Amino acid sequence: MSELDGDQAFRANSLYGRQPELTYSGALSFLRRRYTRELGEAEVAVNGVPFDASTSNRPGARFGPRAIREASTQLAELPAFPWGFDPFDEIAVSDYGDCFLDFGYPEQIVPTIEAHATHILQSGASMLTLGGDHLVTYPLLRAHAAVHGPLALLQFDAHPDTWPDEPGRLDHGTMLTRAIDEGIIDPERSVQIGIRTHSTPRGFTVLDAPWVHRHGVDAVIERVHSVIGHDPTYLTFDIDCLDPAFAPGTGTPVAGGLSSAQALAILRGLGGLTFAGMDVMEVAPAYDHSEITAIAAATVAHDYLCLLAEKRRSA
Repeated sequence: MSELDGDQAFRANSLYGRQPELTYSGALSFLRRRYTRELGEAEVAVNGVPFDASTSNRPGARFGPRAIREASTQLAELPAFPWGFDPFDEIAVSDYGDCFLDFGYPEQIVPTIEAHATHILQSGASMLTLGGDHLVTYPLLRAHAAVHGPLALLQFDAHPDTWPDEPGRLDHGTMLTRAIDEGIIDPERSVQIGIRTHSTPRGFTVLDAPWVHRHGVDAVIERVHSVIGHDPTYLTFDIDCLDPAFAPGTGTPVAGGLSSAQALAILRGLGGLTFAGMDVMEVAPAYDHSEITAIAAATVAHDYLCLLAEKRRSA
């Protein structure tokens, strides 16, 4: 045994590598990464945004970051599947903790999240954000576009989130309307995967859930690469992209979605993209069963880090 075994969330002396942990105990952080607000060493800052006041159906995604961190413990134990390496040998990842939001001032939510993201991005670190309802993606996109310019968007979702918007409105179903209107994402270079609700078309390439089921994972991967290419891309993963059989713990579940196996296979085939940042949204643990939604979300976030590590290994 080492004197550093256990409680790596606050005892680790490096953002690289890892030490043994008991999966069922210890201080929780995402993948047992060290909690720190010091950004100098971090290449990726994992952070939570516990907000769900713009949810149109079942609330509870404010508890998503906590649930995803807890579900990540087993993933921190072994080399990453299917890659067979430890991503933390390649990239320095910290857990920055959560964005502090004052629930009593809803009009300050968007600027507070944007300022939180801007502070992290100005350090040179990229962001992996755990939500939170999907409105959170809008201020994150604003902060990322300020660094990278108008972004390509890759969206896994049951909903297109392009319903009509009104100034000042907080709504997790209209934030992409606002992002398009502000010019911070480019629909012509963007792809939506898993959609199975109707909304006004806004120029995205839409690979809806029936298309995915009919054409298969490889066709999705090929189409994404052909549309996005090597442009700076923001990846947003709404967990309700998955069928409720695989992700019941979410606010607006829709039947007919992707399986966790399909979604992970698609994600693992996207290593050639140039990712600017990523989020996982809409995990509402109060409706979850045996943590299956949180486990799926933690795995999606984990595999994103593996894509970054794989790109570093092949450089």
